[in-house]
Amino acid sequence: LNQNQFDALASFIFNLGVRNFQKSTLRTEILKGASEAVIRSEFGRWVYAGGKISKGLQARRKAEADLFFTN
Repeated sequence: LNQNQFDALASFIFNLGVRNFQKSTLRTEILKGASEAVIRSEFGRWVYAGGKISKGLQARRKAEADLFFTN
């Protein structure tokens, strides 16, 4: 991982917890070396609060995905 990828995942894990990350498809896809589109899609799945889509979480996940793919 480069520094931006590490930072993006640190933010994600801080928000969701280590166990959720360890069980996530996001982690699996990153380890498989999946495409940018697939990884962005996986970040985008984690946007629910109380069973409803949260605009704040959508913005947070987009920012994390953008950071993950910044060189």
